[in-house]
Amino acid sequence: MTREATTVGIIVGDGAPILEVAVAPRVFEIDHSRRGGPRFDVRAAGEHPSRLGTSAGIALHAPHPLSALDGAGVVVIPGWRLPGGRPTAPEVLDAVRRAHDEGATVVGLCLGAFVLAEAGLLDGRRATTHWLCLAEFAGRFPDVDVVGDALFVDEGRIVTSAGSAAGLDACLHLLRREHGPEVANTTARALVVAPQRPGGQAQFVEQPVPPLDAGDPVTTAMRFALEHLDDPGLDVARLAAEASLSRRSFDRRFRDTAGCSPLQWLLHQRVLRAQHILSTTALPIDTVARACGFSDGVALRPHFRRLVGVPPQTYRASFSAVREAG
Repeated sequence: MTREATTVGIIVGDGAPILEVAVAPRVFEIDHSRRGGPRFDVRAAGEHPSRLGTSAGIALHAPHPLSALDGAGVVVIPGWRLPGGRPTAPEVLDAVRRAHDEGATVVGLCLGAFVLAEAGLLDGRRATTHWLCLAEFAGRFPDVDVVGDALFVDEGRIVTSAGSAAGLDACLHLLRREHGPEVANTTARALVVAPQRPGGQAQFVEQPVPPLDAGDPVTTAMRFALEHLDDPGLDVARLAAEASLSRRSFDRRFRDTAGCSPLQWLLHQRVLRAQHILSTTALPIDTVARACGFSDGVALRPHFRRLVGVPPQTYRASFSAVREAG
């Protein structure tokens, strides 16, 4: 069967989050034909023909049956219901497999990646999903190369994205890849979003400190560290001394508690502190760095970029834009 590149099929799952369901229709409904670009035929098909629920309790009706997607050159599975619920209907999995086998690009937005994995399309490929479900995704589908810190992953005719707003990034990327930057930029302007966001989802992941039990030597050292992150002389040797342990014993006990080395944890806490200050103040980068125990912004930047995925200035600009929009 012939599949048209400008026909976009969207499979709406029963119980899906309404925001994720709305992303692809909103992106592809924009008409670019007056500028010589594409005009898309968007076909939303329900997982089943009855009324579809959403996680917000709002009912939806998809106007097309799954068979209407047979001519689609792009098939999108938006955010799906939470894993662990009822299995995906065989008809949906068949439609996704058929689309891929016939040359369509299939896209799993957020938890839609679970549907692609259930269909067996992600085995041996890189893929991502919402950071809250990465561990479950990796556990359920061990043959998938799970990418934890990515807004989206492009594997050619298979694209997956992280949660919610990252679906916009994936759809804009697909527009840019298939129809050129002007089409993607025009769409981004219409949606009032950045045409291409830098970095990955690590910049948006909340990573709290592990629970700290009173009386444990590692807990004592952690509490001391969190109270003295601005001290540039704070290092692992000093933390071991606070715990009244030898350096070797402290390192072993710390790894058992936190799952990483003391140095990794300390750097991570300093970067987390920097993230908080950058997103809530206008302090100069050097001042932010010193408040987190780094000598200056030059010393902060490589650690920040490695852990967050973007430089401090870019991170601050992202959250400033959010505040201004609000």
